[in-house]
Amino acid sequence: MKADRYRRKGAIVAGLAAKRAEWVRNLPIRRLRSPRWAEQEGTWKSANPALIEAALKRALARPSGNWFVLAASREVTADRPYGRTVAGAEVVAWRTGDGRVHAGPGACPHLGAPLSRARVHCGELVCRWHGLKLGERGGPWWTPFPAHDDGVMVWVRLDEVGGEQPLPEPVIPRRPPQEASIEAVATMTGTCEPEDVVANRLDPWHGSWFHPYSFANLQVLRAPEADGLDEAERDRFDVEVSFRLSRHIGVPVTATFTCPEPRTVVMHIVEGEGAGSVVETHATPLGHDSAGQPRTAVIEATVAHSERPGFRVARSAAGAMRPMMRWAALRLWRDDLAYAERRYALRSTGRWPG
Repeated sequence: MKADRYRRKGAIVAGLAAKRAEWVRNLPIRRLRSPRWAEQEGTWKSANPALIEAALKRALARPSGNWFVLAASREVTADRPYGRTVAGAEVVAWRTGDGRVHAGPGACPHLGAPLSRARVHCGELVCRWHGLKLGERGGPWWTPFPAHDDGVMVWVRLDEVGGEQPLPEPVIPRRPPQEASIEAVATMTGTCEPEDVVANRLDPWHGSWFHPYSFANLQVLRAPEADGLDEAERDRFDVEVSFRLSRHIGVPVTATFTCPEPRTVVMHIVEGEGAGSVVETHATPLGHDSAGQPRTAVIEATVAHSERPGFRVARSAAGAMRPMMRWAALRLWRDDLAYAERRYALRSTGRWPG
């Protein structure tokens, strides 16, 4: 009897130990074992400038259909118009009562008043200078632009600016279901061109060096191959990295980077916590400043997703989560814009080493 009792007790203890081990394995966080910053293995040999430039060149050659990201969907409301200059073209966007988004030239055709300061009344823009009303059907000397709302971003098609064969819709990255996700959009502006922003994202090797506060143990598992058989597979980076929660705690994931069109780089988390989540980096040219320097807006959407039951609780608090998600994106782009601006400064003066 005593022996049976000990065996039962041993089985219970072993079962509890197995459950604990499984629970630990399923935890998204891990203790980081990473070298100090200066003691990391250098990645400069792998970050081949020719490889990065070749991947960039192929990305820039992809069709966009003349579509440009204008703003986050949440920024364009039915209450007031939204204005932004895109590649030197002044654009205004607004929503009608049914929620549809519309866009058009940002200057009133009468005397050039800024329509971004107009009023929206019954689905029409009402110019504040002289009351000219302009709607989705256009007006004298004022033709609306095609616009598209994908639920996260608002796009505008500028055929005269883009100069490509127009597409009926923009090239939209694959995303998790919106009803099961939390999205946040952050925007920063820098002195560079869209290609400099894209080039930054096509250099994953800089992650642990340039952003040690966010990334650890970054390893590029696969880099693009110029002679790959499938174009989508050819220009894909596979990266293994841990997102830091603190100095010694992180969340390991595997992610892929691709360029679906010339001004967009997308990171998909394919393994680890948040699998299915997406980070979209869109580079929108704005025009030139008073000194003749190009200005580019980095409009980055983070679409967080998780199959964990606790993520439902997080989604119920999405309003509180979005500012934190934007803060994290802006923190990274504070440094990455310095990278992109430096690249442009070197390119524009003939000193770029690539």
